Amino acid sequence: MKQILKTSVALSALLLAACSDNQTGTQTANQAGDAAADNASMADAAQKPELGTWGVDMSAAKPSVEWGDNFFVAANGTWLDEFEIPASRTGYGAFTVLSDRSRDRVKSIIDDLSAGSFEAGSLEQKISDYYNAYMDVETINALGITPLQPSLDRVAAIQSKEDLVRAFGREGLEGSEAPITLFVGLNRGNPDRTVLNIGLGGLGLPDRDYYLQDSERFAGIRAAYTAHIAQMLGLAGIDGAEEKAAAILALETRLAEKQWPRSQRRNRDLIYNPMSYADFKAQYSGIDWDVMLAENGIEDLEDVNVSHPEPVAAALEIINSVSLEDWKAYLSYHLISNNAPLLSEEIDNANFDFYNKTLRGQQEQRERWERGVLRVGARNALGDAVGQIYVDRYFPPEAKQQMVQLVENLRTAMGQRIDGLSWMGEETKVEARAKLAAFRPKIAYPDVWRDRSGIDIVAGDLFQSARNIAAFNQAEAADRLKRPSNRERWGMTPQTVNAYYNAQFNEIVFPAAILQPPFFDPNADPAVNYGGIGAVIGHEMGHGFDDQGSKSDDKGIQRNWWTDEDRANFEKKADVLVAQYNQFEPVPGNFVDGRFTLGENIGDLGGLSMAYHAYKLSLNGKPAPVIDGLTGDQRFFLAWAQVWKRKTRDATLVSLLKSDSHSPGEFRVNGVVRNMDEWYEAFGVTPEHDLYLPPEERVSIW
Repeated sequence: MKQILKTSVALSALLLAACSDNQTGTQTANQAGDAAADNASMADAAQKPELGTWGVDMSAAKPSVEWGDNFFVAANGTWLDEFEIPASRTGYGAFTVLSDRSRDRVKSIIDDLSAGSFEAGSLEQKISDYYNAYMDVETINALGITPLQPSLDRVAAIQSKEDLVRAFGREGLEGSEAPITLFVGLNRGNPDRTVLNIGLGGLGLPDRDYYLQDSERFAGIRAAYTAHIAQMLGLAGIDGAEEKAAAILALETRLAEKQWPRSQRRNRDLIYNPMSYADFKAQYSGIDWDVMLAENGIEDLEDVNVSHPEPVAAALEIINSVSLEDWKAYLSYHLISNNAPLLSEEIDNANFDFYNKTLRGQQEQRERWERGVLRVGARNALGDAVGQIYVDRYFPPEAKQQMVQLVENLRTAMGQRIDGLSWMGEETKVEARAKLAAFRPKIAYPDVWRDRSGIDIVAGDLFQSARNIAAFNQAEAADRLKRPSNRERWGMTPQTVNAYYNAQFNEIVFPAAILQPPFFDPNADPAVNYGGIGAVIGHEMGHGFDDQGSKSDDKGIQRNWWTDEDRANFEKKADVLVAQYNQFEPVPGNFVDGRFTLGENIGDLGGLSMAYHAYKLSLNGKPAPVIDGLTGDQRFFLAWAQVWKRKTRDATLVSLLKSDSHSPGEFRVNGVVRNMDEWYEAFGVTPEHDLYLPPEERVSIW
C-alpha cells in the first residue's frame, strides 16, 4: 500500500536478508540437571563463532569452481545447488536468516504481551490488540468488503474535478492511489527544515517498463494485470469490470509514458526544484492544490520541491483529459488492491495471486502470524514501540561500543584513502575530509524514541485500527512541516536488518538487528568482521561520496563542492563502472541497469575497499594468521561473498531489476572483487579466469 503523504529521510539503504531463531521455553524444576550441562555447552559455544570454525560457513563453497571464474559461486555454490527456496518466499539467503530471526523475536514479544495484563490504552495493549485483530480471520472473513464500502461509495459519488482532486488527497488516509505523489522530506537546501515534495506516481506495476516494453514476458504480465483488475472489481460487486480494467491499464500506460526512466528519478540535480507555493500553483494550475493539500491537513504552505517537473505537468493534462468514470474505476481498483491485506481471505488471496505469485513467482502466502508480526512491527505502525522491548531483550550493550570503534576505524581508513587519491586535487580533498569528519553514526537504536502513544487501536477492529494508524502518520507528517527537522529521528526500527545513509543529516545508521552474524560476530576472526560489518559501514560511508550523495556537503546541503576537473575525473571512473554492470545478465534478456544501480555499486566497491584498508591497519603491520589453509585476505573476501549468499526467483529478479537500485547479490560480489587488485593477489587470479580484468580496466574510486 502506498501513502500519498509520506515521510522521507532520503535514505540510501543497504538491503539485506535473513533466518529463524531458536526459541526456548520456560525452565521447570526437573529440568535443572539438564540445564546445567546445557549451560556448560553454551559457555563453550559462546567462545565460538556462529558460522563455521572462524566465521564463514565453508560447507557452502563449491570447490569445483575456480575462485577467479565466479567468486560468488565458488564461495556459495554447494548451497546454491542444494537449497530450495521455500514456497512462501521469492528468495532466500544468508540474511533472510537474520530477518526471520528478528521476526521470531518480535513474535515472542507479542506473545508475551498477549499473555500479560496491561493498562487499557498502553502501548503494550495496543501491540497485542492490533496483532490479535489481524489474526481474527473469522471476523475479517465475515465482514468481506464491508469495511471498505464507505470509501468505495465516496469514489462512486464523485461528480466533479474538485471531487476527484479531493479523492486524490485522501490516498494516504484511505490507501488508494493517485497520479500525483506528496511526501514530506528534509529540505536539501536547508536540512534544518522539512519540505513538501511533489512528484509523479500512480502505477500499479513496479516500473514504467512493464507498460512500455514489448517483450513476451511483459505482454503476459499486462494481460494478467488486466484480468486481475477485473477480478478485484468483481469481488467488490462493481459492474462492467472487464471494460473498466482495460480503461485502467490504458490510463496507467499514459502515466508510464510520462514518467522519467529509473536512472533519472534518482538524479538529485533533476529532482531538486524548489519554489514558493504561490509560484508552484501559478505554474502548475491544472488542479486546485489547496483542496488536495487540505485533505492531508496541510495549510499555510510556504514552499515546495517539485521532484518531477515535466511529468507532473503531464499528469495534470492527463487528469483533465481522462473521463471521471475512468478515474473512478482507477481509484476503486487501487482502494481494493491496496487494502486487500485488511479484508477477507478471498480478496487478500486474489491480490496475492497477482502481485506475489504472477509478478514475483512466490508460490504460497507466508503464514498469517508472520504477516501479522510484520504488520504490527512495521515502522509506520507500532514498530518503534516493539523496538524498545526488542533492544532490552536481544541487543547486548557491548556490541554498540564495538560498533563505535569499527566506525572510527573505517573513518580513519577512508581519510587515508582520500589523502592518497591521485585523481582528486587538494581543494576538493579539503571538502571531502570535512564531510568525512562530520559523518554522524547512529548505532542500534534511537536515543529518543518516537511517541506512538497517540495511535488509537480498536480491539477487534483491524480495518479501523489500520485507518487510525494512517491518520496518525498523516497528521504527524503535516505537523513536521511546521517545525524544525528532528535530527534524532530514525528511518528504521531497531529490529530491521538493514542500514542506511541520510544525505541531509550526513549520518550513517545501523539498526541493532544487523549487528549479528554474518555481518558481525565478536567471536569470529577479525577478517570476517571487517569483510562483513566493516564493508557495510564502508558502504554507507561510501553513499556520502557516490554519484548522488557527493552532491551534498558536510552539512547535508545540496551544493557542488567539487572543482570541475575533479568532478570530471570522478564521472569518468563512474562511467566505466556503469559499463561493467550493464553487461551482467541475471535473467536471460534482462540486464543490470548500471546507471540506475550506480550509487549502490559505488557504495559496495568503496565500502569493501575501505574495509580492507581498515583491516590492514588493524593488523599493525603484523601478518594475519593462516586458518584452515586460508590467509587473512582470503577470509576477508570470503566474508563479503557469504554476506550476499542468496537465491532469488527469476520473476522476482526481473521485478527487482526494474525497481531496485541494488544489483543482485551475485554481482554485488563478482562486480566488486574483480576491481580490487588485492583479490587477484589473494586468490591467484590470472588472465585465464573469467572474472579477470586487465589492471587498466579496473575501477578504483574511493
